[in-house]
Amino acid sequence: MRNQTKTISPEDIIETVLRRRWYIIIPFCFSMVAGIYFALTLPKVYSAKTMILLQPQSVPTNYVRSLVSADIDTRINTLSQQILSRTNLERIIDDFKVYSGPKFENMFMEDKIESLRGRITVDVSRTRRDTNAFSIAFKGRDPEKVMKITNALANYFIAENLKTREAQATGTSNFIDDELNIMRKRLEEVELALKDYRERNMGGLPEQLDSNLRILDQKQEQLAERRQNLIDAQSRLAAMENNTNSQGQNLQPAGEAGTIDTLNHDQLTAQLQHLKTRYTDQHPDVIRLKERIADLEKGPAAPVRNRQIEDAKKEINDLSEEISDIQKQIKTYNDRVEETPKKEQELLSLRRDYDNINETYNSLLERKLEAELAVNLEKKKQGEQFRIIDPARIPEKPSGADMKNLFLLFITIGLGFGGGLVFLLEHLDTSLRKPDDIESYLNLPVLATVPAILHPREARMKNFNKILSIFFVFVAIALLSGLTFISLSDFDLESLKLYYIVN
Repeated sequence: MRNQTKTISPEDIIETVLRRRWYIIIPFCFSMVAGIYFALTLPKVYSAKTMILLQPQSVPTNYVRSLVSADIDTRINTLSQQILSRTNLERIIDDFKVYSGPKFENMFMEDKIESLRGRITVDVSRTRRDTNAFSIAFKGRDPEKVMKITNALANYFIAENLKTREAQATGTSNFIDDELNIMRKRLEEVELALKDYRERNMGGLPEQLDSNLRILDQKQEQLAERRQNLIDAQSRLAAMENNTNSQGQNLQPAGEAGTIDTLNHDQLTAQLQHLKTRYTDQHPDVIRLKERIADLEKGPAAPVRNRQIEDAKKEINDLSEEISDIQKQIKTYNDRVEETPKKEQELLSLRRDYDNINETYNSLLERKLEAELAVNLEKKKQGEQFRIIDPARIPEKPSGADMKNLFLLFITIGLGFGGGLVFLLEHLDTSLRKPDDIESYLNLPVLATVPAILHPREARMKNFNKILSIFFVFVAIALLSGLTFISLSDFDLESLKLYYIVN
């Protein structure tokens, strides 16, 4: 058996190919013939493409800012998914009768959609690292229908983009409007709480601290004065009661009584003058002293004295009540002063909440105005949008990609089948053809080789075989050229038939 580890040289490969050339030539010729047949008979596939350009918004962004935040790549990808959605593809199938006829009666709608989806291509082109344009391509067998579907896809793409942008702008505006209403209610609640707090604590607010301190000082002065007046009134009452008791035990002469009344009159007059230096004539103490002086000037001493005692008691009661009221007022103002820091902190917290909410409200109000401008911009189609710069046209020749694939497929089949067959035969062949094979098989050196001696008939057959091989090589080359011409050109069998009929 042959040594399988023997190294194969390029000369060995060439010798094998020449020796088994028919196993390569014949499959290759059959493959070329089949390729030409399929290239001429298979339906042609046409492709149409439209170019869409990204056009910036017509109004400068310094004046109106767009509310569509997604980048262009994301938007194109989203719109592509919408174009390739089942609903849109079903509409295209129904509108353009893509899979109509008896041939597609038993074809499921899901298979139709998948087939149509595979024939649509969205290709993004970039300039200076930015997405400026993209193309939509569609393949089919009817050139006119291919063009119409491609343009329909482009128009749908642009319409969906405008609809999506307007929906996003409107949705953003509605969201801001809802948030604005919420913040408006919160602002009104805080304003009402601040107003109620001021009304409940009127007189004790932090800004009234200085006023409360001044009033507190005045009330303390009034308290000290009223206490002094009370002491004076109590002293006068005690003096009048002592005089009355003394007169009850020992009646005084009329002259002495007049002297006492005169003394009381002078004291009251002096006290009245003192009060006038501090108060007006409408002050209760001034009025009371005037009445007492008038009583002394009117009648006899005894009735006057009794009235004076009653007036003194009444004055003491009035002063006591007034002192009590002043003390209550002092306590009230003192409590206000002491609670001022606490109220100041509470009021500061309310104001802080109000300021924060008011700031947020004003910010939302500005955004609301911007959102309304952006919505109007999108509704008037002045925002960033896509524009068709190169609409699809009726393709004049089949798509080159499919024909090239067909060309490569049949070349691969022809050479692959022939090469595989040669490899299999060589692997199964155990004959010894060269001295090296004999030496490797017998482990003995070859001393000499005798060339083959052919009969004249065998020599003629060998020469005929060579000539026939050369002929079929040219046939294979001709078939390859024909397939190449058909695959890479716009050659059409129907057009050729029409040409011969016309001529």
